[in-house]
Amino acid sequence: MNPKQKVAAGFIVFRRFEKEIQYLLLQTSYGEHHWTPPKGHVDPGETELQTALRETEEEAGLKKNDFNMFDNFQRTLNYEVNGKPKKVVYWLSELKDPHTPVTLSDEHIDYKWLNLNSALSCVKKYKDFQQVLNEAESFIKSNLK
Repeated sequence: MNPKQKVAAGFIVFRRFEKEIQYLLLQTSYGEHHWTPPKGHVDPGETELQTALRETEEEAGLKKNDFNMFDNFQRTLNYEVNGKPKKVVYWLSELKDPHTPVTLSDEHIDYKWLNLNSALSCVKKYKDFQQVLNEAESFIKSNLK
């Protein structure tokens, strides 16, 4: 691993609501107020999965027992932030109860549950993440009844 590389991890959380697949996106309270799934930097001694679980609870108030995780859907994105390399690992998870409330941390100012097209339009600046969302949708439709 590149010691200068920042590593982050999170979950692409979806729910099935009124026969629609919807993805959870959070709007940051900093920078350009971009939309992102719950994710954050890996702390020393933490695995990427532990980080994803911790960050999802901290940023969205969703605990491990609130969702089902799909071990067989994991995606890693590599890109630069302010000229420094960053790696982000995402797992896919489904909210068990579509009415489970989302509780934001002060790192975010808003959240939305969005169908694929709306989610893609919210993250249009991030082509690599759009690709991951499209792959998630395909995975859900072909693997889940």
